[in-house]
Amino acid sequence: MILKRVVVTGLGAITPLGKDVASFWNGLSTGANGAGPITRFDASKFKTRFACEVKGFNPEDYFDRKEGRKMDLFSQFAMAAVAEAVTASGINSPDLDPDRIGVIWGSGIGGIGTFLDEVTEFNKGDGTPRFNPFFIPKMIADIASGHISIKYNFRGPNFTTVSACASSTHALIDAFTYIRIGKADVIVSGGSEAAVNPAGVGGFNALQALSTRNDDPSTASRPFDLDRDGFVLGEGAGCIILEEYEHAKKRGAKIYCEIVGGGMSADAHHITAPHPQGLGAIKVMQNALEDAGMTPEDIDYVNVHGTSTPLGDISETKAIQSVFGEHAYKLNISSTKSMTGHLLGAAGVIEAMASVLAVYHDLVPPTINHFTDDPGLDNKLNLTFGQAQKRTVRAALSNTFGFGGHNASVIFRKLQD
Repeated sequence: MILKRVVVTGLGAITPLGKDVASFWNGLSTGANGAGPITRFDASKFKTRFACEVKGFNPEDYFDRKEGRKMDLFSQFAMAAVAEAVTASGINSPDLDPDRIGVIWGSGIGGIGTFLDEVTEFNKGDGTPRFNPFFIPKMIADIASGHISIKYNFRGPNFTTVSACASSTHALIDAFTYIRIGKADVIVSGGSEAAVNPAGVGGFNALQALSTRNDDPSTASRPFDLDRDGFVLGEGAGCIILEEYEHAKKRGAKIYCEIVGGGMSADAHHITAPHPQGLGAIKVMQNALEDAGMTPEDIDYVNVHGTSTPLGDISETKAIQSVFGEHAYKLNISSTKSMTGHLLGAAGVIEAMASVLAVYHDLVPPTINHFTDDPGLDNKLNLTFGQAQKRTVRAALSNTFGFGGHNASVIFRKLQD
């Protein structure tokens, strides 16, 4: 089979750094920080009282109140990000065949806020079951892709991937695969998450996964720093429009770059901890490079999973050194989670977007909040500390790793005619 080429023709973003792609990229480029005290609920009794929330999000800016009440916040974020991407890409056109346009979305948790609200209300009563008729449709993780297809009449492949923090990267890989084997011309892909609520914060606190730097939230996400103490919970959505190259060229679409490879693997080690030797991370990057027909020397930038956890950051850098060898010292490496926090199931797509924009603008976003070198890391690696670095980015690789040992990597490259 001759595989078709796949390109990026649209982007949409709802993130802690801003509610559109321009503000998201400006925040990444300037080393902005999305963390602050939690406003969604009273977190005064929690170990962690801060997060990277989406600021100023009003659902009525995107749909009427009646429609919005049928959606959990994670679906509202999804619809908002998709609206920007669809408009920018021009795929909502009567000239395109809706049977050839699909939606493949990702979410690690789905409607956890809806679930929490409904169960809380039930427990306040006398045991009589009184539930909102939209409880189940709001909660289920696949519903965002359903809402998207219904709004735009996209009738191609439609489903949701669930693999914890790797969910939206797996969604992108599936979308890439479906297009290059000819099952669709265009796929709306990405992911969304909205877990800044008592269950989300409390659950991750119980795992001792979150930073507890309540006195200084803006510096709490410290990937690769000696004093890192956990990740900062984020929320939001990202959308990437993937399109078959000839289809995009024929209609004169703006092309950001080409997606050329995707890799998947499993740690098969532990439900929450990474493999200490990074074996799954090594394999997933090797698989992505093989899928793309590229060598390690073809990559200029790696957007790491880089969560700011004690074990994960060391494991991932060791894996990069194993895969890239001496070329690892010529790479730019950065963790944009230092700015956005960890968007769980949406992390993969917004970091893929950061990689797309790095290739497009030839600018590597930084890792902020570095204060003290960790002797357990090779500090000769260029971890892009402090500020963005200008360089030619021929190709970028983006890593995401999820609880359960789920690993996914994607590679974006400048378009080659």
